[in-house]
Amino acid sequence: MEESGKGTWKHAAFHVATTIATPAAYAPLPFALASLGWPLGVTSLVSATLVTWYSSFLIASLWKWNGEKHLTYRHLAHSIFGFWGYWSIAFFQQVASLGNNIAIQIAAGSSLKAVYKHYHENGTLTLQHFIIFFGIFELLLSQLPDIHSLRWVNALCTFSTIGFAGTTIGVTIYNGKKIDRSSVTYSLQGSSASKSFKAFNALGTIAFSFGDAMLPEIQNTLREPAKRNMYKSISAAYTVIVLTYWQLAFSGYWAFGSEVQPYILASLSIPEWTVVMANLFAAIQISGCFQIYCRPTYAYFQETGSQSNKSTSQFSLRNRLARLIFTSIYMVLVTLIAAAMPFFGDFVSICGAIGFTPLDFVFPALAYLKAGRTTNNSKHGLLMRPLNILIATWFSIVAVLGCIGAVRFIVVDIKNYKFFHDM
Repeated sequence: MEESGKGTWKHAAFHVATTIATPAAYAPLPFALASLGWPLGVTSLVSATLVTWYSSFLIASLWKWNGEKHLTYRHLAHSIFGFWGYWSIAFFQQVASLGNNIAIQIAAGSSLKAVYKHYHENGTLTLQHFIIFFGIFELLLSQLPDIHSLRWVNALCTFSTIGFAGTTIGVTIYNGKKIDRSSVTYSLQGSSASKSFKAFNALGTIAFSFGDAMLPEIQNTLREPAKRNMYKSISAAYTVIVLTYWQLAFSGYWAFGSEVQPYILASLSIPEWTVVMANLFAAIQISGCFQIYCRPTYAYFQETGSQSNKSTSQFSLRNRLARLIFTSIYMVLVTLIAAAMPFFGDFVSICGAIGFTPLDFVFPALAYLKAGRTTNNSKHGLLMRPLNILIATWFSIVAVLGCIGAVRFIVVDIKNYKFFHDM
């Protein structure tokens, strides 16, 4: 287990922003709005922002709730809910991490392919080639020992997030003004059943866009006062999120209406050099986000290995070789799935519904209630209790609906495309 107390709130802000505000997370937001329409889409996006911001503060406040540090999300859940809490969070965290990394590897491959096609229009390399190239690069980064060792990688990724957002928002507005505005429609497309499934799918996409399954792990990297520093880092990260998510979601839907693509960059065409720049920013940012989300899986294998070799240093040749083996297995698995089924929007939605909704919307509210933080008679406690119950109930429903929509679209895509299709 990595040591705590080294990082500043700025380092943690880089980690939080990198895990949440990734191009793979907010590039699908215009498409989600197109599936919901303006009123419901805007309401869902704004409420998801506020709820996850609030939930992040809850998790930060519980990190040392009983006087002991809880170094991972799983251990925090175990301290509050016991055995079933530990394994439930372990399951949801692995689903979120695996699903997220499959989705963002598809996004990274798509961005790299777009850059390649700009310079080699008749080139023969496919999406699958770039997914493999990205997987090899991530395998190299996976040899870094812990989250804190990624702080400068994630600093670069945070600046790439801002660069991606600024470039994409500007190019989206530029493209929107070049389109005949009378041809853009904002009406929901398809039959009543199709509209319902699209709406369900969109809820999962929005949940994915605010996913962060690593808050306790990030907080563990902070120096004291860890709680106060974490509050500052969350606020800084969400400032970036609000300034990027909302603008890109609204401008993307405004520009292309119902015809916007699931990955906004696929809708952009001019000027070409700015589209290339946006794709490069996306690929750089995604490389750091991938690393944050593979760490829960690596930590599990590392804990298992360290229990059987307690006397062996994590920097020993034996442990480094073991790390290379299990990180290689992980990367091969993720790369194979991403290359075989490059359905970006579908993985985004199902990952959001099954993984991130329980972790980032439902669990924080229930954990805060279970830990007894709202049992006092103060006005603060009396307001938080019904609010937490409402959040947990509503987003449990959202998880079910999002899962239904995502599974339906995966089934449709598997019927329409062959495995390893060059999207």
